[in-house]
Amino acid sequence: MTVFRVSKTKYANDLIGEGARLNGGKWNHKFTSCIYTSENRALALLEYTVNVNIDDIPRNLSMIVLEIPDKNILELSEAELPGDWENIPAPFSTKQFGTNLLNAAKKAVLKIPSIVIPEEFNYILNPKHADSKKFKILEIKDLIYDVRIKAK
Repeated sequence: MTVFRVSKTKYANDLIGEGARLNGGKWNHKFTSCIYTSENRALALLEYTVNVNIDDIPRNLSMIVLEIPDKNILELSEAELPGDWENIPAPFSTKQFGTNLLNAAKKAVLKIPSIVIPEEFNYILNPKHADSKKFKILEIKDLIYDVRIKAK
């Protein structure tokens, strides 16, 4: 299966989830590693866009294409997520929920509906899982962020 992510270029080759470990995210607390990806390029860019201030968008961005195993994916429906999962900023409950799943390391990948487009999905890769050795970067391309997407 192919998934996509937008990242600072310096983290483009990261398959250990260092950026998420350092900063935390919607589905992980700081010090819990994971890799946020999406099912297509457009969703990856939208997810990046809603989570960054326009003044903080770096000049060096990359679009990363990854191959992940089709097996060992935990698919979560909206009903299984914390009741406040759509809240902005990310509530403690989603960080705790995802951190618990990642630390349990029962599945290599979490498939979670996107808040931006709930009919589409994000895939959170777990570098602690044994199957993480099967995560493979297929392509890294420079991404020039079109600021028209996010006007001041």
